[in-house]
Amino acid sequence: MTDVTVTAASDIEIDREALDASIAEFTGSNSGYYAAAFHKIHESSGAVPLTFNLAAAVLGPVWAAMRGVWGFFWGFLLLEMIAWVQIGRGAWGDLGADIFERAERQRERAAGFLERADQARQAGEDPARFETLAANLTKAAENSQVAADAAQAEALSILIVGLVLLLLLKLFQGVWSNIVYEKQYSRWRIDPDHVESGLKPRNLILGIVLVLTIAPLTVYKFTISGTPDFLNSFPADKDHYVNTANWLEGHIDAAALGGAGAFDSIVAAVRAVLDALTIALIGTPWPVVMAVICVVAWRAAGPRVAIFTAGALAYIAFLGYWEISMETVALVGAAVIICVSFGIPFGIWFGKSKRAYKFAEPVLDLMQTLPAFVYLIPIIAFFGTGNPPGILATIIFGMPPVIRLTALGMRGVPENIKEAATAFGATRWQLLRDVEVPLALPSIMAGVNQTILMCLSMVVIISLIGGGGLGKVILEALQYAAKGPGLLGGFAILFCAMVIDRIVQGGFRRADQK
Repeated sequence: MTDVTVTAASDIEIDREALDASIAEFTGSNSGYYAAAFHKIHESSGAVPLTFNLAAAVLGPVWAAMRGVWGFFWGFLLLEMIAWVQIGRGAWGDLGADIFERAERQRERAAGFLERADQARQAGEDPARFETLAANLTKAAENSQVAADAAQAEALSILIVGLVLLLLLKLFQGVWSNIVYEKQYSRWRIDPDHVESGLKPRNLILGIVLVLTIAPLTVYKFTISGTPDFLNSFPADKDHYVNTANWLEGHIDAAALGGAGAFDSIVAAVRAVLDALTIALIGTPWPVVMAVICVVAWRAAGPRVAIFTAGALAYIAFLGYWEISMETVALVGAAVIICVSFGIPFGIWFGKSKRAYKFAEPVLDLMQTLPAFVYLIPIIAFFGTGNPPGILATIIFGMPPVIRLTALGMRGVPENIKEAATAFGATRWQLLRDVEVPLALPSIMAGVNQTILMCLSMVVIISLIGGGGLGKVILEALQYAAKGPGLLGGFAILFCAMVIDRIVQGGFRRADQK
């Protein structure tokens, strides 16, 4: 037999009383109404429980502010402003004012041409040209006047649309407010420390201030013609811009002169790595390089990837892109080598030190979010132009993924495994080399893969500062709107990226299988 559990009516009553007490604690005031509304929502089987909150319908965003439902506040403040703008345009707005001004200007110009026609007639010249221009402008002014009158005639319909929209919004707020507030109550029961509850005077004051600041200014701006300049544009002082720009430029120039030796040393080190890769990829006979790449693809990712690699290399070679493509691979390879050489140690450090990662995270965010065109400026100022500065710009953009994913992998190593290794006598170096790094290797390799692709995505951008490779082909195609060469060069970059990605991913999968 199946046991059937029966809940006593007294237990149900106790649960309901506890729920009412919880709702009263959450709402603070008018708890009886909200308890009944929440019970109705809980017991409803429909998609939208039918309850109506008169206070929310009347007060709108102000009710949402004093109850701490800020998503409701901003959403309906925006919608109500749209309705009030339509009401304002219909009630007191200058509809067609700009068209009417255009008609007046056209009439004035027509009168001016008529005067010139009279002057030409008095001088014994042919006034037909000026009379024709005056007639055309007069006709255009009449058309503009008709359009302005039609715009003004729409005022009543716009007013009605605004009133209907406002009424519908109020009804929707009344119906939807309790549902939204009940969802906030459910979140509050789970996390009472971080979800707002009750009526807070500061929320009410803040909501009223926001409504009285945002709504009137917005309605005024969209309903009155000839608004003050301070509403149309920020009253900025251009002298501040000029002085700040000059100050920055002076300090950057001074830093470039003072650190010229250090900057030249960095460029020389990057150039050494780039020259080694260039000799290996371009100085070596092309059949050797092509064969080595295909064999590496076969060993790392299998025969299908090797066949695809051979086809991609054939496309690059037959279209005359071989040397310039190998230059691109050398640029990307130099950037990736430097990114990985510095990124993995930094990632290991940040993965083991939360304090270090806390300080480094804003820098990594800046490196990834700052537009590449912006940090090309200091790169040019400090390091000049050409391939090595382009590699340095690529490093700034491409290093964060390997650092982040290495740190993530290090933090993901289970503590019990590290404790077991320590218990068996592993030193810190052995723990790092034999336990933590191998377990974090999938995440580290994913970071390396992301870094490779992000470095490859910079080849077009670094061509702006004198970088070579396929990016230069794309830049020239953009300058001359050469669609054919641009697409061919773009496909060459695509095939380079796909070959590198397939080989690297195939190597990762083979390492995981082992």
